[in-house]
Amino acid sequence: MYAIVEIAGMQIKVEENQKVIVNRLEAKEGEQVEFDKVLLKDNNGKVEVGTPVVNGAKVSAKVLSHLRGDKVIVFKKKRRKGYQKQTGFRADLTQIQIEKIA
Repeated sequence: MYAIVEIAGMQIKVEENQKVIVNRLEAKEGEQVEFDKVLLKDNNGKVEVGTPVVNGAKVSAKVLSHLRGDKVIVFKKKRRKGYQKQTGFRADLTQIQIEKIA
C-alpha cells in the first residue's frame, strides 16, 4: 500500500513505516502530523486517483528530527570584469516516519 502525498510543497510517494526527509515543518520533534492532500492511493492494486485530492484519505506521520541539508556552494563570475561572488546555502529539513495511510 502506498500513496502520493503533497507535503510542504513537494509530491512524495510514501509507504507505511517509511522514513522521509521533507522541507522544514512547523511541528516539534515527537509530534504527530496529518496530511490530507493525498493525490493518489493504491491499496494492493486498487488505485484511487483524486481530482485533485482523494476524499477522506489521510496520511499520519511522526516527526523524528529537524536537521539541515548539505551545503550548496553558489559561485558567480563574470570573466575579464573582476567580478566574483561566492555564497553558500543549507536547507532546513525535517525527518518524518509515515505511520498510517487511511
